[in-house]
Amino acid sequence: MPKENSNSGDSSSRTGYGGNSYSVTGSGTDSQGNHYCNRDYGASAPNQNSYHYSNNNGSYYYSNPDGSTYYNSGNGHSKYTR
Repeated sequence: MPKENSNSGDSSSRTGYGGNSYSVTGSGTDSQGNHYCNRDYGASAPNQNSYHYSNNNGSYYYSNPDGSTYYNSGNGHSKYTR
């Protein structure tokens, strides 16, 4: 996970994956223009290191709080793992 140009995040609660609320614990853009957002869904989430990554080529990746992942290539290919 890149740390360049990171900030402390936004502590306000938002609704995300599965309708569960989360807090942004860090976000930013790396030197290649790719954006990331670290999300805290709380101690009860199986995956406490959830994040979203958007690449400048249109692809994106989610590491979800239930342990699943989702990748979209931005050109028609996607993959979901559970």
